[in-house]
Amino acid sequence: MPDEFVRFLHHGKPVWGQKKGQRLFLLDMAPWLDLNQTGESVDAGGVERLVPAEPSKIVCVGLNYRDHALEMGHALPVEPLLFLKPSTSLLDSGKSIRLPRGCGRVDYEAELALVIGKTIGPGVDNDDALFGFTCANDVTARDLQKKDGQWTRAKGFDTFCPLGPSLMHGLDAADLAIECRVNGALKQSSRTSQLVFSPVQLVNFVAQIMTLNPGDVILTGTPSGIGPLTMGDEVEVRIQDVGSLTNLVV
Repeated sequence: MPDEFVRFLHHGKPVWGQKKGQRLFLLDMAPWLDLNQTGESVDAGGVERLVPAEPSKIVCVGLNYRDHALEMGHALPVEPLLFLKPSTSLLDSGKSIRLPRGCGRVDYEAELALVIGKTIGPGVDNDDALFGFTCANDVTARDLQKKDGQWTRAKGFDTFCPLGPSLMHGLDAADLAIECRVNGALKQSSRTSQLVFSPVQLVNFVAQIMTLNPGDVILTGTPSGIGPLTMGDEVEVRIQDVGSLTNLVV
């Protein structure tokens, strides 16, 4: 069975816990560093969950689902198409996505996120560098993406990277159902078996370009069915055996 880890506020400070049943058993440090427990536990239902990663960078992959590449009018990529989101775009599960002033269209993008557990850099292949998985929403200002021709501004606004709610370790992510729902209506539906480049392939590809640090995040791309969000929407990213990430739009 996969292990589930939660990052949450405890006495006003961010801490990590391992979920067992309805309890969170506090850890001394991040789970990719050490699994020693402090001996303290809390009710899992009574905590404020935080982003389950501590990234120095968020590396994103475009056009990595076969159906999405066709939807966007592109041929399948021969190597991963990379871009970055700033860490300031991170948003906890349950918090609100803010629509920026001046943006005409802001889209949801359901994604499987990878969290790195070991340092890996150029010239080093390490299949053990991938620690676990969580849910992500690569929120995108679509009109700015088209206008700019590169994606930094469109992808980089504060609150544009909801991530969570848990970090799943020891999970086989080769063929998981991935969905996005807006106000309960199904908008995206695919499986991770449709990824052009697998999680391990992505980790090793990115690591040939830049050093990946423990806690870093890679977003693996979104399937077809992208569409707009409007104020008052509730958007949910749901991934089989990984969790459900829900955010309001304000």
